[in-house]
Parts: sequence; C-alpha cells; structure tokens
Amino acid sequence: MDPTAAILRTDPTPMNGTGEDLSSSYIVILILSIFTIVIALVGLAGNSVVLWLLAFHVQKKTPFHIYLFNLAGADFFSLCFSIIFSLEIFSTLFIFRYFEFLLNFTYITELSILSAISTERYLSVQFPIWYHCRRPRSMSAVICALLWALSLLLSLLEGNFCGLFSKNYENFRYYSCRVIDFISVSWLIFSFLLLSGSSLALLVRLFSGSQQMKLTRLYMTIGLTVLVFLLCGLPFGMQCFLLAWIQKDFFELPDYTFWVVTFLSSVNSSANPFVYFFVGSFRQKRRQTLKLVLQRALEDNQEGESEGSSPQETMQMEGSRVC
Repeated sequence: MDPTAAILRTDPTPMNGTGEDLSSSYIVILILSIFTIVIALVGLAGNSVVLWLLAFHVQKKTPFHIYLFNLAGADFFSLCFSIIFSLEIFSTLFIFRYFEFLLNFTYITELSILSAISTERYLSVQFPIWYHCRRPRSMSAVICALLWALSLLLSLLEGNFCGLFSKNYENFRYYSCRVIDFISVSWLIFSFLLLSGSSLALLVRLFSGSQQMKLTRLYMTIGLTVLVFLLCGLPFGMQCFLLAWIQKDFFELPDYTFWVVTFLSSVNSSANPFVYFFVGSFRQKRRQTLKLVLQRALEDNQEGESEGSSPQETMQMEGSRVC
C-alpha cells in the first residue's frame, strides 16, 4: 500500500515492454498530470471561497457548516498535494517520496468526514428529539478533530514507520507493514460501509415508508457530494489502499493506473464547491451573493414547508420547541 511504488514505476526506463509502448504510457501520464494540475487549480479556488465564506461570513453555524468547513479544508490540502505530485513528471527530483503520506492523509480525512456527515444526518432524521435536545453542541468539532488526528496517525504509520523506521529489519518491516496495512484498510472499509449504509437509509426515508420526508437542499447537497465521491473518489482508495496491498503478491497494475485515480480524486475534491453553489442557486431567478447561495445549499427546509410538513419534520420542529 505504497503510492511511491506506483510513482517509481513511471520512470521512463524500458523493463518488459517495447519502447513504443513505454512512450505511449508516458504520454498518457503526462496528459493526466496536466489535466490534474488544471482541475486542481480550479478546485483550489472553489474550496478557498467555501473556506472563506464559512470562516468569516456565516454567522449562525450549524453542525453541517462545521463538517463542510473541515471537508473543504481536506479537499484544499488534497489538491495542493495532487499538484505537487503531478509536477513530479516534469522534474527529476522525487520530492513526493518525502511527502507520500500526505495524499493518503487527506484522502482518509475526506472519507472519514464525509461518513460522519452522512451518519449525523441520518441520526438527525431517525432521532430528531435527541438530536435537537441532547446532542452535545461541540460534538461536530470534536469528531472532526478526532478524525483529523486518526487520519494523520494512520498516514504517518504507513508512510514513515513502515517506509523509513524499519528499513534495516526486513522481516520486522514486512510483518509490521502488513499489520498497518490491515488497520488502514479496515478503517477505510468501515468508513465506506458507514457512508453507504447511512446514505442508503436516508434514501429509503426520503422516497418510501410511512414517514416519507421531503427533499430539502441539505439532502441534495449531501447526496450529490456522496455521489461524486463514489464516482471519482472511491477509485483512489481502492487502488492505493486495497489493490496496492493485494497486487504485491498476485498481479501488477499498469503504470498509469495511479495517475488515473489521482486525476479522479482531484475531480472529486474540486467538484464539492460547485455542488454547493449549484444546489444553492437551483431554481433561483435572481442573482444572489455567494454567501446566500452557500447558506441556501445547507438549508434544511423547503419552500412552502410551513403550509404542510411531513410527520418527521413535525417531530423535528416539536423537538426544537421542547428544547
């Protein structure tokens, strides 16, 4: 589970294939690197706007504001490291080898925070009275801090302890790396199952059942963010954490595979701000400031909702009044 191995395999030295095959592979990697840099620069601008608005211009912050602020931060750093990684193709200095854990760190953080967002949204729907009355106010900030710390710990163990501290002890390195790989993969699988299960449960509550709920902008924001991650972000985790662990003993992936999933991961990190602004400006004829558009994307009510609310929404409002 070492991305550096994938990077080093892109060295333009013929191994088993012909020079023509190697040249075409290098061209593909070069094109992917250029596209990754362009997409990442656009995503950096979008995530910077989200961070700026959430930090300085949104007064009343909900738990989901805090989660999205941390998610935007993780996306921002992920895009920065993706640019550094992509620039390696234009340089003979393998600077990335000294920062190899950073890309994994931001990816684990993104998945963990997204899982927390989806899970908390499900809890707010399933247990509205507890959510409004008994939920600790600082729970979102504490959870985000713990997820950042856990992601950093796993990445440091994988990138430094496994890769550097045990170089002179091959047997110890092999078994310790296997244990660290297993822990990291287990956490990612757990986060993915939590994300998928809570998202699926929300879909069931939205479109079926006796307590069917209305589709609000917050649901759309979370749903589209999860969908983008499953399409563009999940391949990075599968290749770098799962397949890279298995392929050591069973098979080899093409040289450009890691660059493809890195490009897709950059698309995932860049798309989230555009999801927020799309949902916030949907069906709005008048021009609005970015602050209002972002606030609308996180609204948990629907136009005309006061005239008739679903049973679950009524419970939520009653819970708020009880508190």
